[in-house]
Amino acid sequence: MNGLSIGQAAALYDLAPSTLRWWESQGVLPEPPRVNGRRVYTETELRRIGLAYLCSVVGAMPLDQAAVVTSGGRDRDWHATVRGQAALIEERIERLRAAHGYLLHLLRCPDDDIVGQCPDLEAELMRHTPRGRDEKPPTRDEICAGCAIPLTQPARGRRRTYCSRACRQRRYRSKG
Repeated sequence: MNGLSIGQAAALYDLAPSTLRWWESQGVLPEPPRVNGRRVYTETELRRIGLAYLCSVVGAMPLDQAAVVTSGGRDRDWHATVRGQAALIEERIERLRAAHGYLLHLLRCPDDDIVGQCPDLEAELMRHTPRGRDEKPPTRDEICAGCAIPLTQPARGRRRTYCSRACRQRRYRSKG
């Protein structure tokens, strides 16, 4: 037998043999030649397994996209597939950078009571939350009479004055 068995080929990439069978069934890998009914992986098949590993494990590509890349040089579609995945990863990186930057900013808050004392919280809420997407500030009727957070009014029925029953009760007790 000139080549490796499925178990040996899978072990080279720290994969289970069932993973190679799955990749074959999903079109990521072509079925290798068989000798006496058993798969035999030559150097070409081993390189294709390595490329599939790089695409799906390292490059985080979905299997259908990895299949386009590992299908060989039959067409140039794989360039567009790789560019698309790279762009998607770039978007994720930018979101993670923004999240990281915000968390580091949050750690620089001078007070332990962020909600009550942070001088930048209102600006951050307006810049990073749906609350900031509204161009007009909420009117008095759209703000909770107890805690001053924006209210969502129901489509039908009585207009809300408080955000919750607890807030209404606190306001009632404070007047008392």
